[in-house]
Formats: sequence, C-alpha cells, structure tokens
Amino acid sequence: MKKLILFLCISISVLACKAQENKTALNKTKVFLLAGQSNMDGRAKASGLSEIDKQRLKKAQKNVTLFYNFNEGKPLDTTKVAKHTAKKFGADYLFGPELFFGIRMSEEYPDHNIILIKRARGGMSLYGAWNPDWSIEKASLINEQDQPQLYSEFINYSNKVLSSLEKDNYKLCGMLWVQGESDSGKKGGMEPREAYEDNLTKLVSRVRQDFNSPELPFLLFQVGHGKVVKAMQNVAKADANVVLIPQETHKNSKFYFEKNPPPIGHYVTSAMKKIGEYFFEYYQAEFIED
Repeated sequence: MKKLILFLCISISVLACKAQENKTALNKTKVFLLAGQSNMDGRAKASGLSEIDKQRLKKAQKNVTLFYNFNEGKPLDTTKVAKHTAKKFGADYLFGPELFFGIRMSEEYPDHNIILIKRARGGMSLYGAWNPDWSIEKASLINEQDQPQLYSEFINYSNKVLSSLEKDNYKLCGMLWVQGESDSGKKGGMEPREAYEDNLTKLVSRVRQDFNSPELPFLLFQVGHGKVVKAMQNVAKADANVVLIPQETHKNSKFYFEKNPPPIGHYVTSAMKKIGEYFFEYYQAEFIED
C-alpha cells in the first residue's frame, strides 16, 4: 500500500510539473518585428480614434509593449511626432499598423505578454538603406548614401530587446513589412524596381537567418506600384510562409485604403486601422493552427 501511495504521489507530481510546463509554453511572450518606411512609421491621426478605440487601446496596454526606433519599451500607444511632421499632418500624435495589430493580438491572447519591435523611417528604399547587402554604390544610386543603414540598425535594435528577455520564455512569431513606395519611384531609375524581387527575397531570407528562425512568417502590405507590386506577389507565391495583403483602387473593395489627398498622401485613420487589423487577421488565418 505504501508503495502504491508513493507511486501515486510521484505520478501526480510529474503530471503537475508537465501541466505547468505546458502552461508556461502556451503563455510564452509573443514577439513581432515591424519594419518599413513612412506608412509603417505611421501617419494616421490619433485624433480620429473613437472612444471605443481608446478603451480597447487602454486594455491592450496591460499586455502589449511597443519598442519603437531605439526607444525603451512602453505600453502600446500612439506616437508624439516631430514638429515638422505634426505641421504637415495637422496632428501631434500619429500611429501606424502596430496600434490595431497590437489591440487585436491583446484581445485574442489576453494571457500572453506581446512585444512589438518597430524600426521605420520615411522615404527609405529596399535597394539602398534597407538592403541587407548595403553598399555605398547602391545607396548613392538612390541618393541614400547619407542615410542610416537601416537593416543593420533593425537587427541590432531587435537583438538588444530580445537579449533582455529569458530565451525560453518568448517566441518570435512573425515580421510585418510595409515598404515599396521609394523603390517604385523615379529615384535611381529602373534598377530599384527591377531588383525589388531579389532584394525582398533576400530580406526575408536574411531576417530568418539572423534570428535563427528558418520558417518565420513574413506579412507584407501591398504598397508602391508596377514591378514592385508584382515582385511582392511573386515572393508571396514562392514562399508558403510569406503572405501579401492586397490593395485595390475601387472604393467599394474591402481592400481599398483611403489616403489623404496630395501632397500629404499617406493613409487616414480608418485605413490605418484596417491595415493593422488585416495584419492580425492574415496572421491568424495563415499561421495559427486550429
């Protein structure tokens, strides 16, 4: 009888330990990387948020932390922008896709800590500043020779944040990319457009390599035009772990995203809200098993 009781006690203890291990695994901190140019940086007015939006954000601040452009991590929030940006957009506080992506993640995973690491800078190309194989020749072609080497900055910043976490207590879940307008433009002629597919493929590969995550989900939002958009479509088609959120010009389409009229441009509050939510929905649909 004593042996039976001892056996039962040991079995219960083992099961309890396994249950705790499973719970810890299930509740790992979820980490997402975000990068790109101005529409990732965010140019949507915070003043356009509804009271319900603000209430949802307040709840999300309990478990979502945003690390943005070398800042220390802070609860998810809108961003106070520089004076020249505030003057252009008529608002002191703006936001990007991270806001509603983070809100939706918080609502879906209230028992997890969620970390968003974002490095973004307006007007920068994948051919030049964002190129994993940066060179002065490439940067000079697109007039970015005096700009930061964004890819290496992004990797270093992200690794610094990750190094502050317990390695076994977080999971790198995916990367969100909003960039392509600069490579679609006239700077540098045709070369940045022609090279975009190779450069985007390289970016995906290098991110996975640099974070030792060979199947890391990569979510693209369609921006730019012509060869750049075709390149995004091709990369998403060729890689099962890359998805593209499309964009359409018809105002009745669910993939229509309203912008401010020229010369301001960039997405309005309601459109940026949709972009963030689509990032969440595509992530859930494509990369989360039922």
